[in-house]
Parts: sequence; structure tokens; C-alpha cells
Amino acid sequence: MAERTSAGLLTVTLEPTPAVAMTLPAEVRAKLAELELELSEGDITQKGYEKKRSKLLAPFIPQIQGVDPSLQIDSRIQASSQAILSDSKHNKSRAANTRDERFRSDLHTEAVQAALAKYKERKMPMPSKRRSVLVQSSVETCTPPDTSSASEDEGSLRRKGRLTNSTPNQTHGHPAVEHWFNRVIQGSSTSSSASSTSSHPGGRATNTNNTPLNANTKATALADLMAHTHLDNHIAPPDVTGLSERSSIHAEQSHVTSIRGVSRSYNHHTSIMETADGVPVNSRVSSKIQQLLNTLKRPKRPPLREFFVDDFEELMDVQQPNPNQPKPEGQLMCPLEGDHLGVVTNWPPSLTAALQRWGTTQPKSPCLTALDNAGKPVYTLTYGKLWTRSQKLAYTLLNKLSTRNEPLLMPGDRVALVFPNNDPVMFMVAFYGCLLAELVPVPIEVPLTRKDAGSQQIGFLLGSCGVTLALTTDACQKGLPKAQTGEVATFKGWPRLLWFVTDGKHVVKPPKDWHPPIREASNDIAYIEYKTSKEGSTMGITVSHSAMLAHCHALTQACGYTEAETITNVLDFKREAGLWHGVLTSVMNRMHVISIPYSLMKVNPLSWIQKVHAYKARVAVVKSRDMHWSLLAQRDQRDISLSSLRMLIVADGANPWSISSCDAFLNVFQARGLRPEVICPCASSSEAMTVAIRRPPEMSVPSPGKAVLSMGGLSHSVIRVDTEEKLSVLTVQDVGQVMPGALVCVVRAEGTPYLCQTDEVGEICVSSKCTGAAYYGLQGMTKNIFETIPVTSAGIPVSDRTFTRTSLLGFVGPDSLVFVVGKMDGLMVVSGRRHNADDVVATALAVEPMKFVYRGRIAVFSVSVLHDERIVVVAEQRPDASEEDSFQWMSRVLQAIDSIHQVGVYCLALVPANTLPKAPLGGIHISETKQRFLEGALHPCNVLMCPHTCVTNLPKPRQKQPEVGPASMIVGNLVAGKRIAQACGRDVTQLEDNEQFLYIQDVLQWRAQATPDHPLFLVLNAKGTVASAASCLQLHKRAERVAAALMGRLNTGDHVALVYTPGIDLIATFYGCLYAGCVPVTVRPPHPQNLATTLPTVKMIVEVSKSVCILTTQAIMKLLKSKEAAAAVDVKSWPMVLDTDDLPRKKSPQIYKPPTPEMLAYLDFSVSTTGILAGVKMSHAATGALCRSIKLQCELYPSRQIAICLDPYCGLGFALWCLCSVYSGHQSILVPPLELESNVSVWLAAVSQYKVRVTFCSYSVMEMCTKGLGSQTEALRLRNVNLSCVRTCMVVAEERPRIALTQSFSKIFKDLGLSARAVSTTFGCRVNVAICLQGTAGPDPTTVYVDMRALRHDRVRLVERGSPHSLPLMESGKILPGVKVIIANTETKGPLGDSHLGEIWVSSPHNATGYYTVYGEEALHADHFNTKLSFGDTHTVWARTGYLGFLRRTELTDASGERHDALYVVGSVDETLELRGMRYHPIDIETSVIRSHKSIAECAVFTWTNLLVVVVELEGSEQEALDLVALVTNVVLEEHYLIVGVVVVVDPGVIPINSRGEKQRMHLRDGFLADQLDPIYVAYNM
Repeated sequence: MAERTSAGLLTVTLEPTPAVAMTLPAEVRAKLAELELELSEGDITQKGYEKKRSKLLAPFIPQIQGVDPSLQIDSRIQASSQAILSDSKHNKSRAANTRDERFRSDLHTEAVQAALAKYKERKMPMPSKRRSVLVQSSVETCTPPDTSSASEDEGSLRRKGRLTNSTPNQTHGHPAVEHWFNRVIQGSSTSSSASSTSSHPGGRATNTNNTPLNANTKATALADLMAHTHLDNHIAPPDVTGLSERSSIHAEQSHVTSIRGVSRSYNHHTSIMETADGVPVNSRVSSKIQQLLNTLKRPKRPPLREFFVDDFEELMDVQQPNPNQPKPEGQLMCPLEGDHLGVVTNWPPSLTAALQRWGTTQPKSPCLTALDNAGKPVYTLTYGKLWTRSQKLAYTLLNKLSTRNEPLLMPGDRVALVFPNNDPVMFMVAFYGCLLAELVPVPIEVPLTRKDAGSQQIGFLLGSCGVTLALTTDACQKGLPKAQTGEVATFKGWPRLLWFVTDGKHVVKPPKDWHPPIREASNDIAYIEYKTSKEGSTMGITVSHSAMLAHCHALTQACGYTEAETITNVLDFKREAGLWHGVLTSVMNRMHVISIPYSLMKVNPLSWIQKVHAYKARVAVVKSRDMHWSLLAQRDQRDISLSSLRMLIVADGANPWSISSCDAFLNVFQARGLRPEVICPCASSSEAMTVAIRRPPEMSVPSPGKAVLSMGGLSHSVIRVDTEEKLSVLTVQDVGQVMPGALVCVVRAEGTPYLCQTDEVGEICVSSKCTGAAYYGLQGMTKNIFETIPVTSAGIPVSDRTFTRTSLLGFVGPDSLVFVVGKMDGLMVVSGRRHNADDVVATALAVEPMKFVYRGRIAVFSVSVLHDERIVVVAEQRPDASEEDSFQWMSRVLQAIDSIHQVGVYCLALVPANTLPKAPLGGIHISETKQRFLEGALHPCNVLMCPHTCVTNLPKPRQKQPEVGPASMIVGNLVAGKRIAQACGRDVTQLEDNEQFLYIQDVLQWRAQATPDHPLFLVLNAKGTVASAASCLQLHKRAERVAAALMGRLNTGDHVALVYTPGIDLIATFYGCLYAGCVPVTVRPPHPQNLATTLPTVKMIVEVSKSVCILTTQAIMKLLKSKEAAAAVDVKSWPMVLDTDDLPRKKSPQIYKPPTPEMLAYLDFSVSTTGILAGVKMSHAATGALCRSIKLQCELYPSRQIAICLDPYCGLGFALWCLCSVYSGHQSILVPPLELESNVSVWLAAVSQYKVRVTFCSYSVMEMCTKGLGSQTEALRLRNVNLSCVRTCMVVAEERPRIALTQSFSKIFKDLGLSARAVSTTFGCRVNVAICLQGTAGPDPTTVYVDMRALRHDRVRLVERGSPHSLPLMESGKILPGVKVIIANTETKGPLGDSHLGEIWVSSPHNATGYYTVYGEEALHADHFNTKLSFGDTHTVWARTGYLGFLRRTELTDASGERHDALYVVGSVDETLELRGMRYHPIDIETSVIRSHKSIAECAVFTWTNLLVVVVELEGSEQEALDLVALVTNVVLEEHYLIVGVVVVVDPGVIPINSRGEKQRMHLRDGFLADQLDPIYVAYNM
């Protein structure tokens, strides 16, 4: 069959050479660009655009044989579609390797091609993938002639000044380069491969020897420009992002990015963009995102009507029915009656009676011929043999199998039949053996591995049927997976089975006087047939003896079977039509069955036709697939004749593609004696057995019918014979008349079974004696399916008989012919419209798939996401298809389905060949595929998600309400009885002994005199031993030495950077600076293994803090001036560097006394999570106040010990390390967090050893302990680690408390005596490093649950634990003494009421006095530190924390007896994402994402140009990377009503985390945009 090319031809026929295109006058080019813009903005229709464009270009087109130029393009379109037509007709015989083709529909193909031609090719950004084994495509093979192959960085980031800024005139200078670019573009053209291009008129042969093409005519230049504009109709993209992207530099040449072995021949405009911080980014990533935005910009559907939003609940948009949608107009249908079942004289009373008759009267008559894989007959079973062998088996089963002297089986017991598809003889003997023994056979598939698709469900069926025995053949038993004991393994979910081999040597001959009971057919169960539902569950359908007999009777009458006919059966003989025709009805009529195994069909698809010819068979039972396969192989055979066939039964004649198989088959084989009228499609289902079948020609029935139905109508369940829109139609053939003795009606598929109107599609229901009786053991479902009572619109039952639902969707056409348009299993209801999975498969296949995917291996199903079904298409990719081609094919499939079915595809995934779960006889196991998709276990190699186009029911974006004025606010709060949300810690008035000192350095001197030997600090190393220690006097002496060294060199007030690893040196030099009157700045030293990223930060802090001197150790000093450092920073520009290792023992002349406490004591620098370096000024007064607050809250005295596992460089960590011990006199046990990397348990062991009551740590420390020690608590207990001494363990943080982490920490270490109440969190920020801290007294921290949806609207709504959308928030510790907190509205700056969300403002003596500088954002300062309320208490000066939160008065009382006010921190304002008018906290989205798949180790989200970008770290094999794309998109849609724009999968550890354990999302964003993440996969959702 010809490989169908497509509308993509257009783009290739008009092949671009920009160099020549530039010969058009500048004003014409400008006008063209303007037209493009109009089209992309939607200001002009496609038609108008083409008209205007051809008018503009008319003067430059040479007339082609007098054709009007404006028609030229259109005539080319016509030509190409005619080419497609003729192509597919003439070259039918050409395909050699496309054997597994499944459905062929010329009509459908043409429709698809036309649909694609209508589409302007939308450029979609191609996903980028890291893979070294990619097929190298055209870019690598053609290196440009006059430039060396682009190096890595040039590939990813074009260097400025190199081609990027070249003007069009300069471009003339590089014809060869341009030509190379063009070749690359052509290589990745949107059509089929280049070879098909060159064979088309107008397509240019690819020139491989790099000589300039002889583009002699201007026409080529023009065609060229057209193709260019055709592909990129967004010259200056409309700015949707509010950033300044309309830069003037839109270089016309495409730039090819070839990076890391992944060729991306995509035609990008290099546009220079800016990140939010104003840093120009000119990178591949951003141009891809721009491309994505461009595809999203053109709205595809009419805008949805306004969504209804309740005051609070955001409602999903419920799709309102379109008033113009077609509605059924016919009358109610009348139930349709089949012919009467004729009375046959001498008809046997049961099937076993028939077997007895033929076995005794016609023993030599052939019953069944089995073939081997070469097509040779291996054995012919005669009726005599069948009768004697099944008797033997029956006798053996009933009498020779026993357990504990009890017979194993009683009549009526169920027995599993496990026979391979190539052994029909043994199966038949076993089946009839069971019937004769009055046992119930349950035929199932042979389990090949322990994990077969759907095998667990089969096990469930066997268990529920109470099966204990399985019959099988010797060969099959040997092939089953075995356990170590040599017995057959127990399969997952299966009951324990005894396996019995039915071969001759295991069965015994019955004694002469034993005869099997031959009874009349009763309503007892004869056999159970399994069926797998849409969801994948397996049901057993019970068929009674009488139904089995009646069905044989009805089939015999409908098919006109006569005694001793020969029939060829290609179907599975274990179930459905294969069983009914090839095992049951055949015995009834003493027919001879030639059974063709599936394995033979795979080797020789013609085998069944050869057997029809050889045996002169009168009837053949096949599926459309078998007809199709034989078409592909038929030319090898000349001498076959099908003239003997009087009936070719097409068992799946109800499928939408069967008609094309039938037509194509007839076309070819009519010449070989096949008469058109013998093709008899039939419709059947496991529940209702045969529903309808076209009668053979001798029965003088009406001629067969065909209906061409509108897909649009069908999607609304209405039958409309299509007239105008030829694109989206479905051609169906009738499946003949109703079965004899049956009554058929069509009812609504959902809800009450109302009768349909005559022009309405519904589910066909049958009432007859020959249907299944029940689902075994499932009464409820049985009632629903097997005992339906159809009613008229008035609710009156149509008949006193009950009906069986067939799960076939269809209608009754003229001449009482039955038409089927789909199955309930394949039905997908997307926003109220119905689509059939098989139709979607047929459309996907019509997009020339031969090169990219295997035809027979496509699965289509729907998954429910955000209250609607979403369509997923999964196909197996051919190993030789390149990334590029597959991506092109995928994007065209999306367009075709969109155009023909008017429905968006949510996800299209390609998986490697042979990885989809298989159904027993070929085909794909759909429910298992769906299950794997939802579990993230499909492992696709290509994924395209299109949530933007198909999710149309998102809640309405939030409009900001006009703000309420101050007066109404106060009144509103008063009326509601709300108190203003304000709270404070206890008073700090009474002075204590050391509080006569205003300065911390005075306290140290005083302690050095009063308690010189009192130990203040112990620093522990990784072994848990003391590395260094300092008493009051030792610290004072060391500080004096530092001061002496500084005083000669520096002036008072100079800033000094202290670059030390955590230890006593840092503390001593800090006090040394204060003694000398200098201002210390603590700086984390650079990491020796990672200078490139850590040293610039050191440099930046030194520069920004205006430090004139650096104090450090000799080792770090060497590092700062090393050769490696020179690569990262300019080492010559360091200020003076002093090492303090060997300072002379000198006393400073006098210790500096600051004139006022308001003077600057030290600077505290830290990098915020948004990547901003901010230094705050701490005065002497604030320093003292801070220490006093902490002392009161934690009850710190010289006799106390506290353990600290924090970094000492900023915030509360610095205060606890350097200040508090000196102030309060307690002993601090210091554990540098770095030591935990070599020994995780060092901190907890120290806490236990020193019996510490109060300890502090960071989240990263807590995480290391939970991950590293989770499984080792037993070992720690044996080492006598006991944590029962801990009263409070506080996590120092500047974020919302991480409840999950603190809870798992408490749970893990509960075994070591840690009290559940001990763990709490603190809260501080830049303006005030310690606002809340649990302390030792006061009530335990409380947890509340808030509604996450309300939070997005900046509202707090308290809900019960476990309610949907609930989010737990834990109180951040108690407000410190002397601290006042109020919640203010971020916009109006007015106070808010209790439990209202707003910004946390703080007033306290230890607030910082201001930013020293905020590096990166200069405008923030003034109101951060001194701001006032706009109304209410307008005098107090507050500092704004930049965090959102709320205060809530609890029922608890605090130490002073007042009711306790709890402060809940929700998150930083800077971090929040504004999307769809709502405010999202990244952590909430990240929590959902991490939960969505077990291999996601960490996640971070940020926005870029209004797109949500989700970065996930994959902890697992790279083949799982693409599984995550759909799961991440699903969970964010479901839980946050957001569409993910880009999913980036990276290696573990890529997401940057600061020392506090907070994610640095902005650094991550910059890394992503600069393409520095080395991602495993980047998916751009459409």
C-alpha cells in the first residue's frame, strides 16, 4: 500500500532560500510582515490573508502557462491532493514490510489529508531530550561549508555579534551558510521524508555537494518567502507577557541548535528576551517558550461563555449544550422482531446428544483438522474419536481424581481450560469432556509469564468461580513458569490450582457399564466465557445448556448450515464467534472445521485462503484484520480460488474500519472467484452472543446497505446522512438482520433505558432464548445488563420480556438492517459529546503512519482529569523513526483528530516497539495500557501533551474586586464582631544583672572577670569529640588579640568581612572587631570543590558590604588567591586579607566604646530564596534586645546547656552561635551542619550525651536525619542515644513550617524517647531575625486546616482535617517577648481581622534598622522598615516582613493567663505565583507533584512569561522521565486548576537549595533559561 503523503507537501513544494527571498523590495516585505501579524492576531481571515498576499506578490510571479497567479497556490493544493488520490490507488501493491497493517480506509485518508491541508501548519516547540543513542538526523550530516561545525555553546546560545545581529544585507555574504540552513530546514520539513519531496513537481532535489543551487527564477525566491511565512507566521509576536520582548532583532535566518547529540532542526527566530530581572536571555529555551506562546495565542475555539462563579466555590465550567447541536427528530422506534425459529425434525435435545449421535452413527466423519505453523495438517479429529476421548476424560475427572478419599469434583463444579491457540483438538476434547461430566468449563488464556497483562483479573475470576482444577496439554504444562519445587508457579492473584494433563496416557477408559448422562438441555450453566471490561476487570458470563442449544439452532438457520459442510475458522476457538461456529454449531451439524492458528497467520497471512481453496470450504469465519493481512501478501499467489465460499463471515463487521477491509478485499479477490454477496458481516457481544448477521445470498434478503454518517451528528448520538462537510464522516456497513427468534430494540446508553428515536444512536438490546444468563457471582451488574426493561418516553415497558444489553452502539436502518457505529467499551464522552476510540484510531492511522508507528499497535482511551474525560493516544514507534519525524507525525495526528472529530487530544505518547501490553491474540490490551499510563509505568519515548487546547472547563480567572475603603473596613469588622488581628509577646521591662550593659562586648568583658573559667562554647567534630572549646576568659583574650591587630590598620566604623568555617575563630574575631570599633560581616567561606559558584557570592558580599579588610585562616586565604579562584573572580581586587592563625599576644591599648546604642554593631547578609542578596543593619541596641528576648523565651541561664546545629552566618543561626551564650552565660554545644555529611548521627548523639533540654537545627539537618537515620533507630538505641531529655527542638526557618518533615522526624525518633510535643519551628525574616520561637513555657504549637482554594483568593477558610483541598498549617512558635505583630492588607495597608490572610508586620526593639543595600533590587527599602497603618493605629512604626499569614486567637491560655494568639505563616509574597488572577504558593504545587509518582525526588515550580514551569528531579532510570510528564500535568490540573506549560525532568540534586534548606527557585529559573540544567527531558505542553 502506498505510503500516503500529506498536506505537508505544500510547505516543501515551496522550498525556502532566504538569501534570494531578500530580493523582494523592502516595502513589500514590510507589508507581508504586517499581513502576517494581522493573521496571527486574528484580525483577518485566512482567505482574506491569502488574497491580499497573492495580490502583493503578483508582480513578482512569472505567469505559468497563463494561469492567474492568485490561483496558482490553490491549484497546487488541488494537485497535491489529487496526487495523493492517484498515489494510493496505483501503488497498492508496493508495500512490502507493512504487514501488520490493520485498518485501511481510503475515504478516511483523503478526509484526513484534506483536514491537514486546511490547517496552517502551527509550529510547535519540539520537546528536547538528552539521549546519546538518538538517531543522528540530517543536521549532523551536513556541516556548513565555510564555518566549522558549531561548538556546544554556539549551538545553545548564539554569541552576540555573530550572525545574530547581522542585517539582511550582510546575510548576502553567506550564501553557503544560508543554503546549509535551508537544507536543514528541508530535512525537517513538515511533510514526509525528503525522498518523497524530490519526486514531486516543484519539490527541489536536495543538493548534497554544497554548491549553491541554481535558483534562477524569481519564482523560487517567492515560493521561498511563502514557505517561510507559511511556517513562521509570527514575525513580531504580539506581546502577551508584559515583558519587553518586542525587540527589533528578529533575525530572519533560522538557527540550528545542535546540542548534546540531539539534533533540533527547528526554524527558530533568535529573539533576545529578558528575564524578570532585566537580564537579557538569548537562548534556545526562551525561543521555544516563545514558540509555545505563539501556538497558544491563536484561540482555536470560540471563547467560552462567562463562567458562573459562586461567591466562594470556584465552579468548574459545565459545558452548556450548544443550541445549534443536532437533536433527534424521528418517531420512537418499534422493537424489531427476527424470523421465527423454524422447527427442525430430528433436532437433538441437547448438544451432548448431538455429539453422541454423530459419534456413534458417523464415527469416521471428520470433525476438526488442526494445522501446524507451516500450514500442514497435523491431525484430523473424527466424530468417533471426539466421542470416545471426551467420554474417557469425563470418566477420569469424575472418578479418578480424589482428595482424602473424597472425589475432587462434583457435577456443576467449575474447571479451568488452559489450552494454547494452536491446539484446538485437545481443547475440543476437554470442552466436551466437561459437558459430558456435567462440569462447567471456564476457558482462559495460557498465562505465559507471572505478570501477563490482565492475568491478575483472570485469577480473580477463577477464584470467584471457585475453580480448583485446571486442564491443560502436556506441552503447555511443560511451558508454564515453574516454582523452585518444579510445580507450576502460582500466578499473581490466582487461587491455588491443581493442574491436570488431558493427554491420552493420563486418562482411563471407562468400564463397559459406565455411560455419561445425556440429558435434555436445561437452564443449568453449560460453560462460562470470560470478558474483560473497559476498566480491565474480568467477568465470567454464564451460558446455560438451553441458551447454547438455542444459539446453535439460530446460527444454523441464519447461516443456512447444512450437514457435513466444511468451514474454515481463523478466530480464537475459546470464546465468542470462534467458539460458537467452530466448536458448538459445527458439532450440531456434523460439520468439518479447518482451524487456522494465530501463529500460522503471523507467518503466512494467506493460509486461510489457501485452506478455503484446498478444502473447497463453503464458509469461512474471519476478522477484518485477517482479510487485511491477506491483501498485503496476496501477490505471491496466483492459483487460488474462492468460488467455493457461500459465506465469508466477518466477525468484527461492526467495527468502523471493517468496511474498508471488506471493500479492499473484494476488489482484489473478485478476480479469484469471490462473489460480492457472500461477504457477511455480523455483530455480536459476549453477553448477547450473535446479535445480527448478514444472510448468505441464497436466502433472498434485501441488498446490503451503506451509510455515510456525519461524525458531528454521531458525537451527539444523532444520525445525519452527511451532505455538506465531506471531511468528518464515518462510512458504516450494515451487519444484516436480527437473529431468528430475537426481539431487538435500541435504548439510551446512559441512565434509564428509554427507547431511542429512529434517527438516534443508542445501545442495542436483545431479548431472546440464546443470550448469556448472568455475570457469575455479580448480581447487581447482572440485573443491570441481563435484565434490562426498555421503556417508552412515557415510562411504559415495551415488552413483558427482559432484554440483554449488547454493549454495541447502533441503530436500525432501512429494510430493518442493523447498523453498528461503535462499542460501549470504546465510548469516550468528552464535554458532553461522544467519540468512539476506534474512529480516533482510524484517523490517527490515516496520517501516513507507516514510517513512524506500527499500524496495529495504537491504543486510544480516555482518562478522567478535572471532571471530564480526556483522550489519550498511545502508539508504538518504529525503531528507525527519528525524533523529528515522530514529533512531526504526532503534531499532525493532533491536527487531524481535532479537525475531523472536533475534539482535542489530551496526550499523545509514543512508546518503544513491542512494549505495550498485548492481548492474548495480538492487538493491544487497552485497559492494562491505561493502567500503566495512570501509574506512570508506560515508559514512552515521546510525549506530546495538549492540555491548553482540550481543557476548557477551568474555573473563571479571578477578577480583583475594587478595594474596600478604611471606614467600611472598620465598620465591617465591628459589625461582624471581629477583633483586629494583633498580638504581642510578653513585656520586657524588668532589668536583670547584666542588663545594665548596653553593649554585648561589655558583657563579654564582665564575664571574663566575673566567671573567667566558665565554659561558653564547645565545638564538636564528626566523631562527636570536642574539636575546640572556649571559656569566657579565653574568648576575651582571643578577641583582644584580633582587636590589637586591627587597630593599627583600620579606622573605627570600617567594615570587616569574616570568612571562617564554623568554629571558635569566627566568634573570637567577631568580638575582636567590636573591641576595635569595626563592623563585622560574617561570610560563608567558598567551597573548595565548587569555587566557580560559591566564590562569586563571597566576592559579592565583600563588595556590597564595602568591607575594607578580610579576616580569615591561612588555608582559606590561600584558596582566595589560588589559580582556581582566579578563574571565577578577579583575585587582584580583594581588599586587604589578614590571617588570624598566629596573631601576636598583644593587648589592645583600649577597648572601643560606641557613643550611642543606635550605632551599627554588625551587618547580617543573606541570599533570599528569590535570589536577592540582602544585608540588614543591626544596631547595638537591637543586638541586646534580641539576646534578651531569646533569653526570656528559652529561660537561658549560665547553668544551662543548649545544642545548636545551624550555620553561623546570618539570621537567628548567627545570633545563637555568636551572641546568646555571651549574653546569657549558658554553654553552647556547637555542631557544624557540615559534619553531618560524614556522620549523620553526630547532632542527636551530642544532644543525648550532654542531656540537652533545648536544641536548634535547620530543615536540611532534620531532613538528613530522617533520611539517613530512619532505618537505624535500633542501632542508635544500642549506642544509648536517648532523646527523652529534649523539651524543645526548634527548627530555625524563614518559611511556612514543613509539617510533613517535622512529623516524620518526631515519629522516627519517638523510639529514642523524643516527646511528640518537642518539635516546633521558629520564624524570622530579614527585617527581624526572630519573631516567633517556641521556647520552654506556653502552650504546644497548634495546627489548623485551611481550604487551599480559598487561600488562592487570599482568604482563610478553616476546614476539618481530611476534607478535600485541605492544607495543614502549623503555628510558627510563640511570639517573642517585646515583639508586636499585626496582619495588614497588602494593598490598602489597613489592619485585618482575626483569621484573615494578609502581610505579617512586626514592631520590636530588635527589628533591624534597615537594609545596608539590597543587591539587585534597589527600590524596596524605605517602607520595609518603617511603615504605618493607613487607618486604625496610625502611630506605631512597623516593619513589613514580606510574608503572608494570619493570626488566630485560640482557646489555649499562655503563661500570663491571657488567651493565646497563634501566628500562622503561609509563605513569602515574593515567592508567590500570580496565575489566572489567583495567588499560588509554589510549595503547594510542589507537594502535589512530588506525590504524583514514586520516582520524583524533589520538585520546584516557577513561572516564565505566564507559563507554569515544573522542574522535577527523577530518582530512577531515565526511561521513566517521560512517564512523569502526564502525571505532573494531571495532578496540577486536578488539584490546582492550572495548566502546566513546561515540564523539565532533571537529575537528582539539580534544584539548588540554600543553607537553610530552602529551594532557590529563581536561580533554577535562570539556569533553565540559560540552558544550564542539562535536563533529561523538556516537554512543552501545547
